[in-house]
Amino acid sequence: MKFSYEPAVAFVAGLAALLAPDLWADGAGRTPLIVLGALLALTGLFGLLGRAGPSEWTATAFAVLLFVAPWAWQFTGEAGAAWTAWIAGAVTVIVGLYTAYSTTDRAATTA
Repeated sequence: MKFSYEPAVAFVAGLAALLAPDLWADGAGRTPLIVLGALLALTGLFGLLGRAGPSEWTATAFAVLLFVAPWAWQFTGEAGAAWTAWIAGAVTVIVGLYTAYSTTDRAATTA
């Protein structure tokens, strides 16, 4: 089994979002951070374990939702929660899109 950075990044970013409300965000954005963080962490965990489950696009979609969450749930004024969502979401989206692009590009050159 080949190691991929995308599920590892999704797992760590999901854990950061999941733990943020209690550790450094003073409870701000609790519901979206916990729900989206748990979904992102589970998606990454499935990928790390090599189990059949959500695709890498699912993690990218959850990351986009996490990035948009501060505006959607109106906690942009809460720095700890908002920056956690923005950073975890953006990093996971960038890594997910890079992985999808490089996989597609590699498949196109070998065909």
